[in-house]
Amino acid sequence: MSRGYLAIVLHAHLPFVRHPEHRYFLEENWLYEAITATYLPLLEVWQGLQRDRVPFQVTMSISPPLCSMLQDDLLKQRYAAYLDRLLRLAADERRRTAGDPTFQRLANYYGERFSRLKTLYDRISGDLIGAYRQLQFDGCLELITVGATHGYLPVIRQPEARRAQIEVACENYHRAFHRHPRGIWLPECGFAEGADELLADAGLRFFFMDAHGLLHGRPRPPLGLHAPAFTPSGVAAFARDIESSKQVWSAAEGYPGDGAYRDFYRDLGFDLPLADIAPYIHPDGIRVHTGFKYFRVTGGGIDLAHKLPYDPDLARQRAADHAGNFLFNRERQIEHLAGQMDRKPLVVSPYDAELFGHWWFEGPQFLDFLLRKIAFDQTTVALITPSNYLAEYPTNAVVEPSPSSWGDGGYSSVWVDPSNDWIYRHVHRAEARMHELAAMHRNGADPLRRRALNQAGRELLLAESSDWAFIMKTGTSVRYAVDRVKAHLARFRRLDRELSAGWIDEGWLADLEARDNIFPELDYRKWA
Repeated sequence: MSRGYLAIVLHAHLPFVRHPEHRYFLEENWLYEAITATYLPLLEVWQGLQRDRVPFQVTMSISPPLCSMLQDDLLKQRYAAYLDRLLRLAADERRRTAGDPTFQRLANYYGERFSRLKTLYDRISGDLIGAYRQLQFDGCLELITVGATHGYLPVIRQPEARRAQIEVACENYHRAFHRHPRGIWLPECGFAEGADELLADAGLRFFFMDAHGLLHGRPRPPLGLHAPAFTPSGVAAFARDIESSKQVWSAAEGYPGDGAYRDFYRDLGFDLPLADIAPYIHPDGIRVHTGFKYFRVTGGGIDLAHKLPYDPDLARQRAADHAGNFLFNRERQIEHLAGQMDRKPLVVSPYDAELFGHWWFEGPQFLDFLLRKIAFDQTTVALITPSNYLAEYPTNAVVEPSPSSWGDGGYSSVWVDPSNDWIYRHVHRAEARMHELAAMHRNGADPLRRRALNQAGRELLLAESSDWAFIMKTGTSVRYAVDRVKAHLARFRRLDRELSAGWIDEGWLADLEARDNIFPELDYRKWA
């Protein structure tokens, strides 16, 4: 019998990026790269554990924008074409590297990898959500929801707008996974006063926050970070364990920076002459990552020119070593905690899912080794989900958490910064106006007006996404993020004007509905 529990939590999210008006859109690659590097490899790990009858429990959030994109027929078609391009590039690379055994081996490695992933994708008929839903049905995964468009709650001013982020997320989850979610990943772990009441009203049982959000709560939680605490509204708060989290995600101090692992930034899309790589990058000649990465980290640093060739066997062995080290540390940690608590301690280890595979290529292998070692190599640590921990320990301290976030500083500084704070006065006006429009039509509207009101709600939700502020702060794809905020707010204002004037351009509205087609069953009265 174990002495304590480990809850591995993977947060899967991407902003809603869908541009049917363009044949090729650069930022759609975010989804295709994540499917190839993270979501399919993780599915491969989960199904492999099932096949080998390895018991495991992992918690995953899948955000509504990601869920919608993974179910979208247009994006699925485009992803299938993306995979086919990778396979053609693999064939070209086999020919190009024929005279170099080291790089030919890597070209073969990638060709076999992408072929295997395509076979898996075809076997599930492109239905990743259905495959993950089955894993939840089988008791291996606990899937939880996220704010509707990853809206950062501390900066959403209108109470009805906050409530809409939660309720729309729950409805989206129910459509995808055929049950009500038990828990939620608050976007950016952003907790604000009163947020727990919204979660309770939506029927949610638990959420996650960063360590200081619980440790600085009132009163201080008697069991610290290693047991959940109930908020005054009765929703359980689970806090991130600092030690285990940093051991994995830190590129400087954690496992991903090891010199044996694959380097993310050195990619064939930037290394080959433009004439050779042109068929596999942006049609306008913009270089992009292809996933063919032939070099390893080689001790860290930013010098991309001097890297040793990647060795998949060496990296795989290092992933096994690191899985063993991680488990050893959790055993010692739990043995220490168990001697001080009246229950089995819980170590909550949450990470962005995209760390595993996308940023840290060997991350899925690490998880595979770790879960097998937990199942068969020791008896101190057992895996558990938050729901199962609450079922075992239904009585917990009551704590009022502190407003907090994860990210630099831990108190919203990433999302409220001179680089991005200009957006909030405009978003707040739209939130207040959406409440007014919904209240004016709380008793219903004719079909065309109802469509316009629903679309106004979609455009507001998309403008509220925390991703745009994050991108502006980090300085990546800033122009796109700015354009997206401005576009959604401009569409909202035009819908408002047409609703106020009593004349709605149905052709333009239909185009918006086809383009920003997230949340097809949205009801504007949520803002009333």
